[in-house]
Amino acid sequence: MAADPVPSPSTGPRPASRPEGNPSPSRPKRPPRKSTPDLHGKEEVTRSGMIWVAVSAGLVLLILLIIFILQNQDRVTVHYFGAAEDLSLGMALFIAAVAGGVLVAISGTARILQLRSQRRHRLVPPAPPGP
Repeated sequence: MAADPVPSPSTGPRPASRPEGNPSPSRPKRPPRKSTPDLHGKEEVTRSGMIWVAVSAGLVLLILLIIFILQNQDRVTVHYFGAAEDLSLGMALFIAAVAGGVLVAISGTARILQLRSQRRHRLVPPAPPGP
């Protein structure tokens, strides 16, 4: 009596979990990333490259800010809502700039929330009239 041949891994049955040639529907097919320059000699822009540029620019701005504060060490008296404090001029201007940025962020947040609310109300269909 002859033994049944055992299928080799290359010719054996394939698992039925995912058919070949049919990509998973949860992931769209994307072209592979280019690692070489395109026709115009430009490299592809990546997220990590953009982050690196943003962090580098931020560090340069921080260095310039430190130099500004160190060069403006003259003491000034700042009065605010009845309180008076002696600060260096550079630090007082830095605090004023940060306070201005906070006000811009608050007004921008209010506008974004307003636009989202308007869009949400446009997307909701009107209720049908009652009997």
